Amino acid sequence: MISRAVEKICFSDTFGRQMRFIAGPRQVGKTTLAKIFLKRQGDEPLYYNWDKREIRQRFKKEPYFFRSDTLGKKADKKRWVCMDEIHKYPKWKDILKDYFDSFEEQFQFIITGSARLDLFRKSGDSLSGRYFLFRLLPLSLFEILNHPLPLPTKKAKVFIEENIQSRYHQSEMEHLIRYSGFPEPFSKGDEIFSSNWHREYVDSLIKEDLRDLTKIHDLENVATLMTLLPERVGSPLSINSLREDIEVSHNAARNYLRSLILTYIVFEIPPYTKKIQRALRKEKKIYFFDWSLVTDPAKRFENYVAVELKNRVELWNVATAYKFEIYFLRSRDGRETDFLITRNQTPYFLVEAKITDSDIASHNIHHAKQLGNIPLVQLVYKPDILKVGKENHYVISASRFL
Repeated sequence: MISRAVEKICFSDTFGRQMRFIAGPRQVGKTTLAKIFLKRQGDEPLYYNWDKREIRQRFKKEPYFFRSDTLGKKADKKRWVCMDEIHKYPKWKDILKDYFDSFEEQFQFIITGSARLDLFRKSGDSLSGRYFLFRLLPLSLFEILNHPLPLPTKKAKVFIEENIQSRYHQSEMEHLIRYSGFPEPFSKGDEIFSSNWHREYVDSLIKEDLRDLTKIHDLENVATLMTLLPERVGSPLSINSLREDIEVSHNAARNYLRSLILTYIVFEIPPYTKKIQRALRKEKKIYFFDWSLVTDPAKRFENYVAVELKNRVELWNVATAYKFEIYFLRSRDGRETDFLITRNQTPYFLVEAKITDSDIASHNIHHAKQLGNIPLVQLVYKPDILKVGKENHYVISASRFL
């Protein structure tokens, strides 16, 4: 069983009495994570899937049904309860508010779900102060190797040099890139199974999640958009170009893209503009959480690195007292550095993703200098590469650094 880094963080005493909301892409392991944790706590029977009619019927007859399942048992500690997919039930926020306010001394609540857990936060939040949100993303290389989460240090140079003092894990990384970071196809490791699994995964996302969570009626246009996006991975995305290809209005194309972001199919990385002269200020880049949908090897590798970095940023934001964000750099003359990690809005280090071992391009060095001589890491797909240059420049095999 692969241990997920977010588990040690979100269930720690650091987050006190608040409910733990765990969101993320479909079939990424949210339910499995919750069930494993409940079993370790001796609370395995207190898992409730609100997709099941029997749970909804129990609620209608007895709103506090979970309390009945603990009667007669020794109350020497708070019991953990998981409400899975409760966000699909009407007035679910009011239900959770009641549960928390009535039973916070006896129970701690885990709420698992996907898009809607993020969606409701954008409107009036009646649960304010009663929960913390954590995101579970596809598997990272350090997780499948059962390594601890690499935590950032105050100085990026120290953090980077700590992370290059390890051996290469090329075969494990290649397996991850080939089959994706979704636990089922990754663990199966079979080409035919993986191909069918990913195809069905996309179909179910479009037919179910998008239909349930958005007001989009013409899902065929969204499916068409899905076929156009893989070739645009890693480049600033023009909504106007998408509009022309799909032959819809600008607003419609923008809404289709937002729906894919909402349902954890893709995510955006914005451009960083501070301190960069003549920066391109508009278009964002998009990447798939399921990088196996990207067929071009160089684009797939960059997409994989993007998800690895996003996962770290999400984890660092809940495991430390600092705010980390991920950007890209691109000037008007087209010179680009793939990723910039910031710490409390201050540039921390740069990352460039390359399939082959090559010298660091001069514009990347220039970007690092402009941002205060921050470290620049060029991650390469090729194994057995480790070059430490002057002025905090590194060329490292991704299978070693990640």
